[in-house]
Amino acid sequence: MFLGTHTPRLDEKGRLILPAKFRDELAGGVVITKGQERCLYVFPMPEFQRIAGQLREAPVTNKAARAYSRVFFASAHDEVPDKQGRVTIPAHLREYASLGRDLVVIGASTRVEIWDRHAWDDYLSASEEEFADIEEGVLPGGL
Repeated sequence: MFLGTHTPRLDEKGRLILPAKFRDELAGGVVITKGQERCLYVFPMPEFQRIAGQLREAPVTNKAARAYSRVFFASAHDEVPDKQGRVTIPAHLREYASLGRDLVVIGASTRVEIWDRHAWDDYLSASEEEFADIEEGVLPGGL
């Protein structure tokens, strides 16, 4: 399970050093793809394969499933982190997420998310008030 918030920097070659806490679980390979709210999702290969299996089971006649699959797979980039735990974020994904030099990398349970630092700060401040209000809808019965 991926947890926590980290603030690495993107180097001049578009590489990110994955947080040390996440490296063991990601060492076997990752898939980086577009996420919601203009962040990037980073999946360990087994989790990506699980999601791909679910998407394969969706009927091809389902317009939403087709649209989601197209964007999800077309933007996906697979890679094995190097010995320093670095991965290269392709230019098309850096552009999609408007990544600058300063990043925020968060653990989001079964995936890691990469955000531009300013975009994350904006998202967090806009979402904090709603956080308390959405608990019951997300966790029936609350905590």
